[in-house]
Amino acid sequence: MDVQMNEADALEALSAILESLTENPYDLSLHAEHIRIARSIGMDDQLESALEMMTAFWATGEEVWLPLIQRKLDTSNLESPEDLKMVLDLFTRAEQDYLSISILQKHLEFLVDRYEHFVESETRPDGLEEMFTPDWMHKAMTKVVSQGIGHLTKSQLLFDIQRDWELERLQNATGEERERLAAIVETMLLERLQQPHANYEETFQAYSSFTTNYRPHDQYESLLVKASKLRSRAVKGFQLREELEASLARSNFSLEGYAYYIAAERRRKNPESFVLKGLYERAAAEADKRRFAGEVGAEVALRSFWTGYVDFLRQQDAEDDEQSLVYRRGLRSVPVSGELYARYMRFLERLLVSEEAAAQIQAVYEKAQSVRPLLNEVEQIVPLTIARAGFEKRRIEAGKADEQGFDHLVQILMDGISRVRKASKTGDPRLRLEKYLSAICLDLADLQANALVLWEDTAKHYKNSYLAWTSYTDVLIQQHMHEDARKVFRDIASKNLDWSEAVWEAWITFEQLHGTVEEINDALDRVERAQIQVNARRAKEAEKAQIAAAQLIAETQATAVSVAEATVPTQVGATAEPAAMEVDSGATAEAGSKRKAEVEGTPESSKKARVEQPVKLKRDRENCTVFVADLPAGTQEDELAALFKDCGSIREIKITQLPNSLVATVEFMERDSVPAALTKDKKRIREQEIAVHLAWRSTLYVTNFPEDADDTFIRTLFGKYGEIFDVRWPSKKFKSTRRFCYVQYTTPASAEAALELHGTDMGEGRKLAVYISDPERRKERTDSDADEREVYVAGLSKLVTKEDLENLFKTYGTVKDVRMILDDKGRFKGFAFVEFETEQEARAALAANNHELKKRRMAVTLADSRVRPKNKAPGYREEVRNRSVRVKNLPAGTQEGLLQQALEKHAKVKRVEVFADLGEAEVELENAAEAGKLLLRPDSIVFNGNTLQIVVGNTSGPRSSRPIAPPSATSGLFVPRNAVSRPRAGLGSRQRGLGARQTTASSSTALATSATGTLSDNASGGKGQDDFRKMLLGGK
Repeated sequence: MDVQMNEADALEALSAILESLTENPYDLSLHAEHIRIARSIGMDDQLESALEMMTAFWATGEEVWLPLIQRKLDTSNLESPEDLKMVLDLFTRAEQDYLSISILQKHLEFLVDRYEHFVESETRPDGLEEMFTPDWMHKAMTKVVSQGIGHLTKSQLLFDIQRDWELERLQNATGEERERLAAIVETMLLERLQQPHANYEETFQAYSSFTTNYRPHDQYESLLVKASKLRSRAVKGFQLREELEASLARSNFSLEGYAYYIAAERRRKNPESFVLKGLYERAAAEADKRRFAGEVGAEVALRSFWTGYVDFLRQQDAEDDEQSLVYRRGLRSVPVSGELYARYMRFLERLLVSEEAAAQIQAVYEKAQSVRPLLNEVEQIVPLTIARAGFEKRRIEAGKADEQGFDHLVQILMDGISRVRKASKTGDPRLRLEKYLSAICLDLADLQANALVLWEDTAKHYKNSYLAWTSYTDVLIQQHMHEDARKVFRDIASKNLDWSEAVWEAWITFEQLHGTVEEINDALDRVERAQIQVNARRAKEAEKAQIAAAQLIAETQATAVSVAEATVPTQVGATAEPAAMEVDSGATAEAGSKRKAEVEGTPESSKKARVEQPVKLKRDRENCTVFVADLPAGTQEDELAALFKDCGSIREIKITQLPNSLVATVEFMERDSVPAALTKDKKRIREQEIAVHLAWRSTLYVTNFPEDADDTFIRTLFGKYGEIFDVRWPSKKFKSTRRFCYVQYTTPASAEAALELHGTDMGEGRKLAVYISDPERRKERTDSDADEREVYVAGLSKLVTKEDLENLFKTYGTVKDVRMILDDKGRFKGFAFVEFETEQEARAALAANNHELKKRRMAVTLADSRVRPKNKAPGYREEVRNRSVRVKNLPAGTQEGLLQQALEKHAKVKRVEVFADLGEAEVELENAAEAGKLLLRPDSIVFNGNTLQIVVGNTSGPRSSRPIAPPSATSGLFVPRNAVSRPRAGLGSRQRGLGARQTTASSSTALATSATGTLSDNASGGKGQDDFRKMLLGGK
């Protein structure tokens, strides 16, 4: 009885879902529910009906098509030509929706099975005509295989089926037929060798076997050499993408992984259509699969893949038929995408003559209007309407429209505006359709009165939109209706608008242009009063939001899982009353001391809890930063500064243009400013709503990667986990061997996902270390205290090996790394760095100083290069000057670490120091010859879009951009000191114990110094770099 009730409930639900689908056939969730209910009641005919209904309205993947195809195969008479054609048509329909290797493979297996069946039965049903004949099979299988040939890692599953069938057919042939088939197979194999695919070695072996069996033996070697040359490019193409394919697989074929892969391919100088078409097909199929499963964000990703696909085909000038087919497939896949409809209408406008285009574009527009989910999304209605209106506008301008053309254009826009306001209570904050219609009225038809009515209505509808009101006043001002504009400004000055400042500024500007002194003063007074009211209202809102944000942060911190677990403080001597204090969690037994037992009975009032405040960090970037997304194009720093100025003191604002969006970080001086900053979420900059989120959980600290790893390496490695906002590299001016960076994502989820890279083998026994960045745990980071854990070993024999040093120093502790410093030819230079696990072990290793190793006594010191001697050797400053250059025209926000990476591609860099306010950097090279390489480069060095200017450097000047004297007659150009001037010892102080300053130097230094003197003499004439060039080239 219960079962019958369940069935009755299911049938009732089935009836309800069918009624809903009748009203809204483009609701994907309803189709998914329909299939689920039909499957649950176990009625095959209902399930088949549900599957077929979905395929009628939507492009579907293998999860729908495979059971439907199998159902047809089970219920069809495969001896009947009509049923066979029906099954083949079903395969064709399925293959047009998405790329599915499983469907294509099933199609090939069906063809081979039916062919073998008819061959073995020696009878063919009447009406088959040419179907399943050998030549028909060859064409049919070739067509099926070609649809999946772009899948680099799975296309062999299809090709190998056809290859085996063709070889078997060849093996059974004789005479002229054998020669004809051999030519077909040879062509097929050679074409395959030129396509990137995973089992290229197996394909080459198949060609080798074919040549052995079906070609003259004396041609074997020449044919294989030719085939090897033909396949070389395809092999390189696959190997070039092998790591990307592996990364995609490791990400479980995530949509982010596909997006990254596609972006990498499109960034190539010459993108390969063969590869990119296959990628877009695979990405769309995966996105549809995830959308059907209900994954959040899959629909948006699917729309993005299709629009990217059609844009790529257009940019590559693909055949019109190919583009048209992809558009039609895309619109079946994402019928809710107004952007794709807009692109399709522009494609038809370009492709067809005016009248034919008008009919087809109208049909497409009406089709889009029948998709109810599309009409519920503002961001889909707007591009659809603008594309349709744009076509009519261009027809009017070209004189091809009829008398009703303008009225039709206005009606299209008015209908679009109505749909936008109906779709969402907030409507379109950017008022794109209103702006378009206003421009039409003012520019195309000179209908100013219509524009005024439009903006008056818009301002009444969007009561809190500064953009609506300022657009209204702009039209009033253009029509010289100054009193009306002034009245509007007075009415809205103190209203609760989304950006009151913009209205106030517009009013004051208007009065300064058109008002009297009294009207200007009146406007200023009213604005001042309005500011007081608005600021008071905002203060109340901020207070409420601050409380809510503080609760959010507390909850997040309480539930967040840290990579490195913090020590849990233990409260000693706690009483029943809660103690308002912090107990030092660092005073543990591991510190080598015990806390003495408290004397029992001691009065509570006589005991004072020892309170240790946490060490205040110099910079708490992660906890003091908010992430700002959805910024309008062209947003400037001063706009963000104005938005966040009431939240607290701002340390830094960084704006970054990502591939699909403009985002920024705002870092405050104090973390207490963050709650107030979060209240700016959903505020507006210009006419666009922005998003403000916490950024402190989206940054990773990464270290222990290979020494030659650069920014590209890190972005490639971490990019598959999400969109990277920034990669920050440390300066190497204090320690040249520093090897860590910070990777900041746009979302904390991406950072959490990337933690799986922690412990990845980087080769040479090195394990990658990846942590959520936390400034309060810097000592837990692998590289943060490496200066104190490393010793510098000099005076070594050239015969010493890395193993010798490891064996020697492991007696003092655990040796983490030994870096042997080599010259250009890979020969040991006689000094090395040895890194230990702890600072104590490094200090213990100082006992090896003066130890004899391979008949040479070594010098061992701590490697912390920040501890510099106060007195330099005579001539040191001159020597540093001669191997240093000045780099100018740096882009804003230049990182010292990234600049050093760029320059190291051209010369050996020892140290880089950037002066941000000057847009310049001081670069110290290994020697004067390396400095000459940079100064004499015939080609410019481009860094982050700026062409660098490299001039003779200045290391004797102050480490600051602040001038210490008025500008010289050389207009600020650096004039080196004359070579005959005496070098100073140390840092400008008298060198003790020396009766006279030493002036000798190496020959190369003397040569460079001499040239410097020449530069000084000619600096005002602008010949400094030419003289330096002559000096390096041996000129007089």
